Amino acid sequence: MEFKFKILKQKVIIPADPDEIYNAIIDSKKHSEFTGSKATSEPKVGGKFTAWDGYIFGKHIELEKGKKIVQEWSTTEWPKGYPPSIFELKFKKVQGGTEIEMTHSKVPEEQADDYEKGWEDYYWKLLKEYFKK
Repeated sequence: MEFKFKILKQKVIIPADPDEIYNAIIDSKKHSEFTGSKATSEPKVGGKFTAWDGYIFGKHIELEKGKKIVQEWSTTEWPKGYPPSIFELKFKKVQGGTEIEMTHSKVPEEQADDYEKGWEDYYWKLLKEYFKK
């Protein structure tokens, strides 16, 4: 089987400190609050996580509080036989909040456009609203 992948890259500024954003993504209670759907997380390297009522699932590969999150990442719609993707967030303090630099690699080519839009609609937009409060 030949796998076809894409790499997604995005940058966004969220009006909050790096530690606050890191916690919102890693802490299951906070994650559930900002997305409005159930999330679970074992906040340690090798720990498993789920988001969006189990639609997204994987494990934490690298965790550096307020600086970096790297995860092995899949969904319930993942093409059969494809390996998990690698999802990486880097946080940098900037004027007005934190710049998040996202790299989502090994994304199945036929799903890349949906995930590209999904990050904006289901994460960045919701994080911005969450931290406006």
